[in-house]
Amino acid sequence: MTQELSKSELSTQYLCGLVADLMLKNKLKLVTAESCTGGMIAAACTDLAGSSDWFERGFVTYSNDAKTELLDVQAQLLLSEGAVSEAAARAMVRGALAHAHAQVAVAVTGVAGPTGGSPAKPVGTVWFGFAVPGQVITEKRHFDGDRAQVRAATVRHAFTRLVELLG
Repeated sequence: MTQELSKSELSTQYLCGLVADLMLKNKLKLVTAESCTGGMIAAACTDLAGSSDWFERGFVTYSNDAKTELLDVQAQLLLSEGAVSEAAARAMVRGALAHAHAQVAVAVTGVAGPTGGSPAKPVGTVWFGFAVPGQVITEKRHFDGDRAQVRAATVRHAFTRLVELLG
C-alpha cells in the first residue's frame, strides 16, 4: 500500500531533493536553526535517504533561552528587537554556522498562531536568515492560513530560497 502525499508534501519533498542535489554538487553541508517550525526543516532533510552526506545538524531554538544558549543570540537583542525580527534571524543563522561544521545555514523565526500576533507582527509573519558562502541574507514573509499552513509554507519557502541561492 502506498501512502498518499498531499500536494504540499510532494512539493516539500521535491524542493528538499533539489537542495540535497545542490549541496552534494557543491560539496556543502547544511545546518538549520528553527523556532516557529520546531524542527520541520531538519525533519524534511533527514527524511531523505543519504542526507548524512549533506545535512550536518539542526537546532530547535523555540524559546529565547534556547536561542541565547545554543546560538549565542544576545538576550538584549531579543528584548529590544523581539524574537521575530530581522536582527534575530540574522543572529540565529550566524550562530548556527558558528556552532556547526557547515557552510550553508537557514534560520526561521515567526508567529505561527493562532495566538501571539500583534499589529506589528501579525500571525503568519516569519523572518528568514540564509547563509551561503560569501553572504548572509534576511527576509520577511507573511503566510496566510492556520498554524499548520503557516509552518508548512515556511518550510517550503526555506527550501525554495535555498535552491535559488545555491543554484
